[in-house]
Amino acid sequence: MRYMSLVRSAESVRNQPPPQKLIDAMGVLMADAFKAGVMVDTGGLLPPAEGFRARLAKGKLSLTDGPFAEAKEVVGGYAILEFGSRAQAEEWTRRFMLLHSEHWPEWEGECEVRPLYGPGVVPASCAE
Repeated sequence: MRYMSLVRSAESVRNQPPPQKLIDAMGVLMADAFKAGVMVDTGGLLPPAEGFRARLAKGKLSLTDGPFAEAKEVVGGYAILEFGSRAQAEEWTRRFMLLHSEHWPEWEGECEVRPLYGPGVVPASCAE
């Protein structure tokens, strides 16, 4: 099953470049993930000030340039991964997060991992 991993971090940390040791360790982890056949795609995101939001409400579309004042956390990166089980997804996510703890101890954030829709994929909330 394919999963999307979204990494969120505190805005105060997001504007700092990650330490080189973390970048190097992430490079090794990503190479391992590609070699293991679980990494489909990954990328980091520029700060919210570089982007915009599109909102549709009551039939009206609006576009708002970043940054977004209400953001306390921002999505800083994503990955699309292919795993045989949720346990495997959890294992790789733990490895990813522990690299941050080891190489950037002041970093605080979270990684949200969600299954992607696909052929034969039915959300548990819709299953009977």
